[in-house]
Amino acid sequence: MKSLYKYMLIGAAFSLTACNDSFLDRTPTNNLTGDVFWRTTSDLESYCNGIYNQAASNGTYRFMIGFHSDAYSVKVTGPYSMEAMSDNFATMDASQTWAAAVAAGIENQPNGNPNYASWDWQLLRRINIFLENYQKAQGSESEIQAYLGEALFFRAWFYFYMVQNYGDVPLITKSLTEQDMDILMGERTPRKEVMKQVLKDISDACTYLPAEKWGDNRLTKGAALALKSRIGLYEGTYRKYHNLGDETEFLDACIAASEELMGMGYEIYNTGNPESDYTQLFTTDDLSNNKEVIFYRKYEAGLKRHRMCGYTVNLRNGGTKDFVDDFLCVYEKNGQKVANPVAIAAQDNAYSDETPEEEFTNRDPRLSQTFLAPGNNAAKALFKDANLGKFTYPRLGNMTNWPTLTGYHPIKYYIREQDKKGFDAETHDYPLFRYAEVLLNYAEAKAEQGECTQEVLNKTINVLRDRVNMPHLTENPEMDPKYAGYGLSSLLIEIRRERRVELSFEYLRYQDLMRWAWGDKLKDRVLGMRLEDSAFSDPRYGHEDEETGETKIDITKAGTPEAGKNPIYVVTVNGKQYIDAYGGTNYAAEKRSFNPEKDYLRPIPASATAANPNLGNNPGWNQ
Repeated sequence: MKSLYKYMLIGAAFSLTACNDSFLDRTPTNNLTGDVFWRTTSDLESYCNGIYNQAASNGTYRFMIGFHSDAYSVKVTGPYSMEAMSDNFATMDASQTWAAAVAAGIENQPNGNPNYASWDWQLLRRINIFLENYQKAQGSESEIQAYLGEALFFRAWFYFYMVQNYGDVPLITKSLTEQDMDILMGERTPRKEVMKQVLKDISDACTYLPAEKWGDNRLTKGAALALKSRIGLYEGTYRKYHNLGDETEFLDACIAASEELMGMGYEIYNTGNPESDYTQLFTTDDLSNNKEVIFYRKYEAGLKRHRMCGYTVNLRNGGTKDFVDDFLCVYEKNGQKVANPVAIAAQDNAYSDETPEEEFTNRDPRLSQTFLAPGNNAAKALFKDANLGKFTYPRLGNMTNWPTLTGYHPIKYYIREQDKKGFDAETHDYPLFRYAEVLLNYAEAKAEQGECTQEVLNKTINVLRDRVNMPHLTENPEMDPKYAGYGLSSLLIEIRRERRVELSFEYLRYQDLMRWAWGDKLKDRVLGMRLEDSAFSDPRYGHEDEETGETKIDITKAGTPEAGKNPIYVVTVNGKQYIDAYGGTNYAAEKRSFNPEKDYLRPIPASATAANPNLGNNPGWNQ
């Protein structure tokens, strides 16, 4: 009990040096709650800087990660590893298999903080101390309110993150003292009560934060509205699809916040280059003047840097066939340009996955801006065979220079010029909130309320499609056979598809599956590219031996005498053969599971439940 008390009560004070080193050098940390520190708006700014720093800290909180702030952490818990918890991505890199375990339903209760979340309360204590003391400061009322808005924003974000992972959590709205052991050792607060407080905090933050930019990349009203939009959609749909009730209040909050933000002058980045505008959002060194970006994590030489591009190359992972198939096919039909799912396009003889070239032909342009496409000349320098200097595609099996697991190599965040900077030297920014998400939130919430008209689609989904020169979505699209048994309208299916395609690798897909109660999708066999037996003798997958002049094939099939190192597992589906991404591993199809009574919430770490048995644990995690 004493260790828990010290962890929650004192631990945050040790990290306060991030906000004012010189002050802490001469004054004990317990005086921060007195009258010495809280005198001016400069004190408030300094303290809030510490909140920003702690929220973005590596290895603790997961809601402001971006590309991390050091080379290695982005590999372990960056966009790719976190995506591997979902049905979008697969990985066998040793630093990321924790994510594969979560997706496969074979995760064990951790003792301490796991990679995907954190049972850590130091940030909350820091915020609550501010909220109890900020009124002591003298200065501009508008400045004081702005810093108040920042604190409330982060408390809302913190608790939203905790509820997403753990459901019921202790609701603490003050800094605790020795007299508060009943709270420290208390039970968890019901989810509904916590989320009511979250909604209040973020609504107040919207009131207090300035609409215009201020300071150096500080929070604005736009950021608060974007978070409120995300919170409202998440909790509203979670409550609906998990039969908790009271979803309307949250969906209404999403709609109202989105509508207000949509009138504030933000725009979808579109210069008229459908083959590159999307990727520019994620490969730009400085996002400060991008009207689509509402709030971003800034990187610059000499301060915060990362290694996202380097780890785009050097990991054994890849996109899933299921995800790639959700990118629409674009082709002419009856004299009109149409955008249809692959199943419908195949019926129209407008789609084939027999070769990678065919699979990437006539697709949503975001596909080739998310995954490496055949003929991508910009990638040739990146994907040369390390020994022979030959460009090979796709990279599989025993090819050197890190082959993919599935054939679909992610490139969404890759910039060759940044990669050349070397280890821990990349500086392109990461968008934490962008206008595209708000438009998607709005369209989905309106659809959930039965209010998604063509007018709504034209100012949301179709604005995103205009960027990539795609045909517009209409109110009554044809149902994708892939989703015919899901019990949803074809319109809602298409809105969810658009979200999956537009927001991939942005830390959202896994939680989307959780809120929609689509956990069963994680049980499916994880497939990669189509790879028929003829591929294992195809020169595409080999190189010429310099001594003999013969072609040496670099991929081998599991279960054959030639298997050797890194053999490729394959499986036949509907008469076609595909890469079985997790074949022969602990995450293979026959070992995958998803227990809806257990797996929609994460386990509270054993160390926390041992320190406070009154916390209990989430259903199914009591062992």
